[in-house]
Amino acid sequence: MRIARFSHQDGIKYGIVDGGELVVLAGDPMFAGYDTTGERVPLADAALLAPVIPRSKVVCVGRNYRDHAAEMGNDVPVEPMLFFKPNTAVVGPGDAIVLPGITESVSYEGELAVVIGRIAKNVSAENALDYVFGYTIANDVTARDLQSRDGQWARAKGMDTFCPLGPAIETEFDLAGGAMITSRVNGEVRQNGPISDMIFGVADIIAYASQAFTLLPGDVILTGTPAGVGPLVAGDTVEVEITGLGILRNSARAAT
Repeated sequence: MRIARFSHQDGIKYGIVDGGELVVLAGDPMFAGYDTTGERVPLADAALLAPVIPRSKVVCVGRNYRDHAAEMGNDVPVEPMLFFKPNTAVVGPGDAIVLPGITESVSYEGELAVVIGRIAKNVSAENALDYVFGYTIANDVTARDLQSRDGQWARAKGMDTFCPLGPAIETEFDLAGGAMITSRVNGEVRQNGPISDMIFGVADIIAYASQAFTLLPGDVILTGTPAGVGPLVAGDTVEVEITGLGILRNSARAAT
């Protein structure tokens, strides 16, 4: 089932994607279930929004693909390398990635995102996927110069608009189905790698993170990026596509 969050006629709603239409839900399905209102909205008449605004945090995993660690000149971590993005970094499909004046080097990073559906604390890897509501696409936008200069990643990863999510949440995504992450800038393929190349899988990441902090419904986990990251400049359009999840498309613009 594919769940979208969208605006229509000055209201924000949730819907099940059914072909070219959205079957409108009575509320946020993560909390209110899947009761429908009887209304259908053509996709063409709706503006898709970020499918979830994390209630507390976006948890990210760094260097979770060997080829990406290598291209950045880093060793492969022996355990998941976690960092946060604030929920103020989240934007949706079609929203602008704003390039602030405090950085001169911004990169895209296409990633699989996991949406948590239940409170998770000290869960085992064997049971971790039971806490997943669904999956979507993320772009872990990064200010490379600030990442290097600061020595930690709060500013570099957490600035406003630096976490595009979307276009929808797929509740039945097959992690073992051979899905590929493909990123394109202005139509040119820059990244193309299988999610099976992750060093630490989704279940292990959830279990590891939940040992440190409670994961709440609506929290999002970004699972790392394959090789091929590169620069974004004002005017670029970046697309991240994951097999079975669709395409997340955003354009970059300079801050005003």
